[in-house]
Amino acid sequence: MADRSDSPLRLALGPVLFYWTRERYAQFYRDAADWPVDIVYLGESVCSRRRDMKLDDWLGIGRELAQSGKEVVLSSQTLIESEADLRDLRKLCDNGEFCVEANDQSAVQRCAGAGLAFVGGAALNLYNAAAIGVLERAGMTRFNAPVEMSGEELTRLLADSREQGVDAACEVFAYGHLPLAWSSRCFTARRYQKPKDRCQFVCQKHPEGLALRSQESKEVFTLNGIQTLSGACQDLRHDVASIAASGASVARLSPRAEGMDEVVADFDAARRGELAAPDPLTLIEAEICDGYWHGRPGMEHTRANTA
Repeated sequence: MADRSDSPLRLALGPVLFYWTRERYAQFYRDAADWPVDIVYLGESVCSRRRDMKLDDWLGIGRELAQSGKEVVLSSQTLIESEADLRDLRKLCDNGEFCVEANDQSAVQRCAGAGLAFVGGAALNLYNAAAIGVLERAGMTRFNAPVEMSGEELTRLLADSREQGVDAACEVFAYGHLPLAWSSRCFTARRYQKPKDRCQFVCQKHPEGLALRSQESKEVFTLNGIQTLSGACQDLRHDVASIAASGASVARLSPRAEGMDEVVADFDAARRGELAAPDPLTLIEAEICDGYWHGRPGMEHTRANTA
């Protein structure tokens, strides 16, 4: 049965969106085993050319995390471009150990056809109770709200879903650069004037993505291979109460290369009601945003506007 929306808010560590070295992945998840997160997503969800980590590697990490009491989910690739991608997807869905996060309809079809439960990724664009109900009947137990959906809109959506007997749990993207778009072109390779199929894996030089700035030097987007992310980092640690009040049961934290242990600790404190109020005089080095959640343009930081 899906976890109920009135249960304590759980924390999920999303899949690493960037391209790291094997050593960095290994160390990150060794550390994560001791963090107060309930769910950990594993796998390469962005680019099929990132082959340092094989399915067996992810399964090995998953087993270790499961022994630490974590719920482990394997994330599928969001943009399927070839028969080779489909073969890898079939192996992922048929892993026989862990639930899969379906990030496109190919994964949904594979899981549904095999009678496997799955998590619906944000890229499925589930905006209404009818669509959520269709996928729940296909085996979806939890879904990710679209990243641009406001808290008010999500509250209405989940209330409508409950009225229609839809019980799938909901997850909110609470921290990290927001995934906005995917393309068959690799923008990071293009930045280095390299063709996509001979990219030399230049995205590995940027463990938190490549900033794309406007003429006014504002970080508008973050380039991550074929994926475009927000320039600012979404940070809803002071909105945890409203996430729970909306009816969502999981807050997703997207991994970053540095300082993730502190981020997790703050969200854990927030869900227990122990996070200190933000100091309006504190200087914030990195740009953060929370506009979408508050029904504003996504790049806005509403607390900065009200301080």
